[in-house]
Amino acid sequence: MKQTIILFTVLLAGVYGCSSGNSAEHKPAPKAPKQQYTLAPLEKGGVSGTLQLPAQLAAYQEVSIFPKVNGYVQQVSVDIGSQVHKGQLLMTLQAPELQQASVQAREKYGRAQADYTISVENYKRLLQAAATKGAIAPMDLATAKARTEADSALRNAEKANWQMQQTMQDYLEVRAPFDGVITERNVHPGALVSATAKEQKPMLELKQTNRLRLQVDVPEYAGSAIAGKEKMDFFLSAFPGKKMSAAITRRSGNINMQYRTMRVEMDVYNADGMLTPGMYADVVLQLTGNKDAWVVSKQAVVTSTERKYVVVVRKGVTVKVDVTTGNTSAEKTEVFGSFEPGDQVMVNASDEIKEGIKV
Repeated sequence: MKQTIILFTVLLAGVYGCSSGNSAEHKPAPKAPKQQYTLAPLEKGGVSGTLQLPAQLAAYQEVSIFPKVNGYVQQVSVDIGSQVHKGQLLMTLQAPELQQASVQAREKYGRAQADYTISVENYKRLLQAAATKGAIAPMDLATAKARTEADSALRNAEKANWQMQQTMQDYLEVRAPFDGVITERNVHPGALVSATAKEQKPMLELKQTNRLRLQVDVPEYAGSAIAGKEKMDFFLSAFPGKKMSAAITRRSGNINMQYRTMRVEMDVYNADGMLTPGMYADVVLQLTGNKDAWVVSKQAVVTSTERKYVVVVRKGVTVKVDVTTGNTSAEKTEVFGSFEPGDQVMVNASDEIKEGIKV
């Protein structure tokens, strides 16, 4: 009796197992959820906004002062931080050989002038004597005239040499070419300076600081936003939270081939001397939309290592359209590409989406 019960239990378990296996085999597999795409129509118009660009202040004029002649530094009348005016004496050099050369040039000019005077007088006398027929040979008269012309040329050459030596002596006095401040000094009295030495530091650095240049490099796509001499706001790191403004004074009119930017400058007047060259600034550029651009969501633009494009649905099929971008806001961006009427842009595009997919 016990054996019969055990056998019945085993058979019942086997039947149940087979039923369960058949049920699992015939159960349908769950369907994968269909991928959803968000489409949006193309919008014509531009994206306005602001663009913050790095900039820096530079001196309106600056010059490195090197010696024009060889000599010794005799006196330095300025130091770092000295405010100087145009034509002011900055330093004096000493070169005795230049003084001697000037004296010699003056004496040579005096001798040449005396020779020329004698030649002119001799030629005049011969010319008067030639009025008497046969008194002076024509060759003698021609020789006297040629001698006069040669002495005149020599006199002029010696005069030019003397004037040059005087000019060289003027270089011993170093004067300021414009109003400004001395920002660097590298020589002291007694130092030997040379006009021909290579890789030498300048004797002095002079910068004009009462008027500064605010220099900013504007990206190529934003260059159209700068049409005239409009004002731009800027903030200096040295004065946090203080907003300043300046009008655009000049544009370079040239695109940097490496960075694709254009240099723009604004004049900043610094009468109180609070600003200095080299200060870092942030310039806020107001961007106006390009009416010829198409506006799409920022997520719609796909950038890969090879291209930049958006995915559009054209006649129910996905197509990748290469684009260039323009102004950008927090959510929108301008694009330029070969679009067709009726195109819809895929908002949530990615590089995983292939061309030719039916949507």
